[in-house]
Amino acid sequence: MSELEPLDPGHASEVLAFELANRAYFAASVSDRGDAFYERFDDRFSALLAEQESGSRAFYVLVKEDRSVLGRFNLYDLEDGTATLGYRVAQHVAGRGVATAAVRELCRLAATRHGLHTLRAATAHANAASRKVLTKAGFAPVGPADPADLGGKPGTWYRRDLTT
Repeated sequence: MSELEPLDPGHASEVLAFELANRAYFAASVSDRGDAFYERFDDRFSALLAEQESGSRAFYVLVKEDRSVLGRFNLYDLEDGTATLGYRVAQHVAGRGVATAAVRELCRLAATRHGLHTLRAATAHANAASRKVLTKAGFAPVGPADPADLGGKPGTWYRRDLTT
């Protein structure tokens, strides 16, 4: 059993372990965060918590009963009832519906907890798994994404109306 929880200071070590364990897997589909991200993780994690506290972003982790992290699910640029969704799941649970279920739950939380009415997400054309997650979670393609937003890769923006 897993649960989507708001990011808090107690998640730091498990989030770092998740990121390190899946670094090569993530780098195959999105730009690698670079060594500096891991070397200065404590500073970056504190900055994430501060951004969340400001209300401009909301970060969630999908945790197992043993408190290990299976995924990260984030809402960026919360403004005027809209936000941008980003997510990543551990390689060992990929393809099992974990990301789709968590994205669906985050959509519910986005509406009820954060008062949002629209979410958008961009994914690279080459990332078939992410496109599948978004489609299964009720997102529809709405147009091309700027490759600069996707590490230089061509892609598509998706959108989901949370009021229907």
